[in-house]
Amino acid sequence: MNKDLIAVFEYLEREKGIKREVVIEAIEESLIQAARKSVSGASNVTVQINPKTGNIDVYSEKEIVDEVEVPAQEITLEDARVLDPDCQIGQFIDVVVTPKDFGRIAAQKARQVIGNKLRGAERDVIYEEYRHRVGELISGTVKRFVKGMNLIVDLGKVEAIMPMRHYPKTEKYSIGEKVLALLLEVNDTENGGAEVVLSRSHPDFVRQLVNQEVPEINDGVVVIEKIVRDAGYRTKLAVRSNDPKVDPVGACVGMRGMRVKNVMRELRTEKIDIIPFSADAIELLQNTLNPIEIRKISISPEEDTIAIVVDDDDFAAVIGKKGMNAKLNSDLIEYHLEVQKMTDYRRAMAVQRAELASSEDPRLDEVLKNTEGLNTLIFSQLVEVFKTPRELLMATPDQLSQIPGATDIADKILEQLRKQRM
Repeated sequence: MNKDLIAVFEYLEREKGIKREVVIEAIEESLIQAARKSVSGASNVTVQINPKTGNIDVYSEKEIVDEVEVPAQEITLEDARVLDPDCQIGQFIDVVVTPKDFGRIAAQKARQVIGNKLRGAERDVIYEEYRHRVGELISGTVKRFVKGMNLIVDLGKVEAIMPMRHYPKTEKYSIGEKVLALLLEVNDTENGGAEVVLSRSHPDFVRQLVNQEVPEINDGVVVIEKIVRDAGYRTKLAVRSNDPKVDPVGACVGMRGMRVKNVMRELRTEKIDIIPFSADAIELLQNTLNPIEIRKISISPEEDTIAIVVDDDDFAAVIGKKGMNAKLNSDLIEYHLEVQKMTDYRRAMAVQRAELASSEDPRLDEVLKNTEGLNTLIFSQLVEVFKTPRELLMATPDQLSQIPGATDIADKILEQLRKQRM
């Protein structure tokens, strides 16, 4: 009896749910080619495995003849009747021709087939158990590291992989540590199996964490419209409410900030900005920068660009570490965002005013006139000092600062003159 093979059959049936007949059939098919090479000259070679004993026999079909001329294909009537007393000359009979060393070959082939069946069974388990759970949170234990810092995570029935690019660089793990992650995808592998891929850096990881903490999201009252993330640094959520009585930001933050703190704790202190959503890009940008005041703003739909000017003291906060805050805001509003300090903006505008003032355009020497959009009170104070557009454009920043709001009016007049000259 081949006890090892029987033990494997029982294990596959009990633990993996693979029927014994399926494994036996696969091994028999894989052994036929090897049997044909081992039994020289034989025809119609077949392999049979006894499901109860595990014994492996090779059969060759032979013709019953009076006198044997080709031993590999023929057998005498006398020898044939030992196997089948009722056989006759001219008939064919299956004869055991198992080679002496075939047990070693069979064992090797059996291991290969069983390995393939195991991979196939694990793939089926993965597909059945995890395919429909893509996008959910799942927990496991760090089992080992492979290919550098890629993590193998034990989920119980199967092992998953969390590539280094799928968790923040700020996070470090050790063997045996519990880890919570997003089930990102289930992929086929080159060897016929399947792998579960986990992620802690994907934006949807934060989305699912927030979903767990905020019942209003599961109820459909609060909706996360947009989410952008620089894993390990900051996440920005734009939320809205389907109920005017429910504050979406307050619902996500929770009483005394407990809901958002729980999410941040799992993210290992990654910052989270929760912002009221607006379909208008400029309003959404203002929401995400609040309480910072945008001093100047312009939009260029053709170039998908929004340019803003902020006070010098606010510039660093708007840009963020290595420019990541500005990049996240850019991703959130889906426009390229350009940020400028107020001093740089005023310096650039002063240069442009000076260039325009030096031109020979006769309109610059006409009487300064008020136009739509200019503050009447400020303008009345302005014309007492500056009689023409040229005088206004040639004014120094100190001169303009003497009249509150004069600098802004000078900028508007500059813009209007630019448009008239185009």
